[in-house]
Amino acid sequence: MLGFAAALALATPATSARFVDVLDTPAQMTPLASRSLLQKVTKAGNRLVAVGQRGHVLISADGGRNWKQSRIPVSSDLTSAFFADENEGWVVGHDGVILHTADGGERWELQLTGRIANQLLVAAMTRKAEADPASDDARKLLEEAKRYAGQGPDKPFLDIWFADARTGYAVGAFNLIFRTGDGGKTWEPWFDRTDNPKFFNLYAIVAAAGGLYVAGEGGIVLKLDVAAQRFRALTTRYTGSFFGVADAGSAVLVFGLRGNVYRSQDGGGTWSKVDTGLAASVVGATKTAQGALLLADVGGRMAQSIDDGRSFSPIRLEQPMPLAAIADAGDGKVALAGPRGVAVSRTLAP
Repeated sequence: MLGFAAALALATPATSARFVDVLDTPAQMTPLASRSLLQKVTKAGNRLVAVGQRGHVLISADGGRNWKQSRIPVSSDLTSAFFADENEGWVVGHDGVILHTADGGERWELQLTGRIANQLLVAAMTRKAEADPASDDARKLLEEAKRYAGQGPDKPFLDIWFADARTGYAVGAFNLIFRTGDGGKTWEPWFDRTDNPKFFNLYAIVAAAGGLYVAGEGGIVLKLDVAAQRFRALTTRYTGSFFGVADAGSAVLVFGLRGNVYRSQDGGGTWSKVDTGLAASVVGATKTAQGALLLADVGGRMAQSIDDGRSFSPIRLEQPMPLAAIADAGDGKVALAGPRGVAVSRTLAP
């Protein structure tokens, strides 16, 4: 399975007898977009940006009171977004989609689709296999790349992260990972640069505590080895899925199924389980302007840490709702995204 993030993004099957490819169909403009399934909400300077099903991208310039839908050239389900600054941002989604904006989300251009991603992946793995014909690993990677291409351009990207306006990574299903060094004008497969022999799904990529981490299915946690230019596997001793990574200042947290949260203060060398009081799957994290770390589970329950993730205390939302993601909205408020759309709620003491 693709796990929580991908499962939420599955759209209702089309009832029309005529197939229309979502990669060739612009997202429909609708006043209901802000109340449809949304997978991610994030900050872009003083703006909030939310993304979700059927290519919906929404922007709020007034703290979440009003939302405006952006025009998007595809209607693929969108899963995540990241802004390097108030203007430069990227969105990823199903069908290998990567979109870019240079004006804070007003206008978007298509940078990559699964059609091109498959071609790039097969070409890169072919070069690797030809360079080392005796390598079983290279042969296996090429076979997988060809299998993906044969299945069509359907593989989703599930998260994206940029160091600045040029260097970034997109991760997704079945070990899908691409890197860019020119702001997304070109993308390079890093399919062969992960310690992920079972091709587990990669759900999140986040910079935390001085490192760049990836978390995913089967308890996989990877960290970028800058010198080797490879994502190395770390051991947490948990084999359930991790849906996210959180920057806890001096530490990094990974979180996922059934409220499982693990913390490392030594760059991923050792991990300890953290009791957050959240029993359901933890799906969202954000830092407040005051430095508190907030975690949220799928049911809309929240916990707060003010000691770099060592301990958590419960907080509650003034307007709780099922969740897929959260973001700090300032002034004691949190932006919420989930099956019921996007909203902003004040946080309160328990």
